[in-house]
Amino acid sequence: MITQEEIIDALHEVKDPEIPTISVVDLGIITKISITPDSVEIIMTPTFSGCPALKILESQVRERIEKMPVENVSVKTNFDTPWNSNMISERGREALLKHGLAPPPKHAGYIELEVLSDIACPFCGSRNTTFESPFGATLCRSIHYCKNCQQGFEQFKPIV
Repeated sequence: MITQEEIIDALHEVKDPEIPTISVVDLGIITKISITPDSVEIIMTPTFSGCPALKILESQVRERIEKMPVENVSVKTNFDTPWNSNMISERGREALLKHGLAPPPKHAGYIELEVLSDIACPFCGSRNTTFESPFGATLCRSIHYCKNCQQGFEQFKPIV
């Protein structure tokens, strides 16, 4: 019988289509894996309820697990475990940086707008940055500017 560890290892290969440096595991959207002798059920939760990549991610997860020795694969999305940005692993935070996105700061369940103003530049590490807009290319990103290296950049927003 296949193990949860084998499934998680396989899912590290499934990357977010919008941020191809981070896996679905490191993004923290895989919330439950159930294994029986003849089936695997994977539960996912989206980063945002209107995430445009959700159906693509479900399909990619299903296709990857179907390559393993298991007869029935079920991939479902629900909101039983609400996603928050603290669910991003340390490896995932590094993957965001590699993609040129500032990772969200860790939080204790409450975020004030000022948190978006104290962001380190993912290119040079400077905190001499400005918060330009809470609206980036996608719902999960905000726009910033680094005064040191003069680069515009996005941050993956902290979500409670």
